Amino acid sequence: MASTDTNTKEEILSKSEKDTAHPPMYKVILHNDDYTTMEFVVDVLIKIFGKSLEKANEIMLNVHRKGRGLCGIYTREIAETKVDTVHKLAKEHGYPLKSTMEKE
Repeated sequence: MASTDTNTKEEILSKSEKDTAHPPMYKVILHNDDYTTMEFVVDVLIKIFGKSLEKANEIMLNVHRKGRGLCGIYTREIAETKVDTVHKLAKEHGYPLKSTMEKE
């Protein structure tokens, strides 16, 4: 009887692991341009991505120096919303700031 209980527990655990598989994650990236101010990028990172001022400045410098900066890693729906929000806010302020998402 003990072996049957063990087999049942293993089947349940195996099924639970399959049911709780993690969704694919996506990186949200900001891209450098010649017009968007550093201050606006920092503001976006704080308001949209919830970064501290120190972390926002670090990411902004990556965007400025390396051409792109990682803002965060999210599920697809959240990443899409973040990208759309960046574009909307940038457009409202007259900036061409570009944000993209990449599958991790």
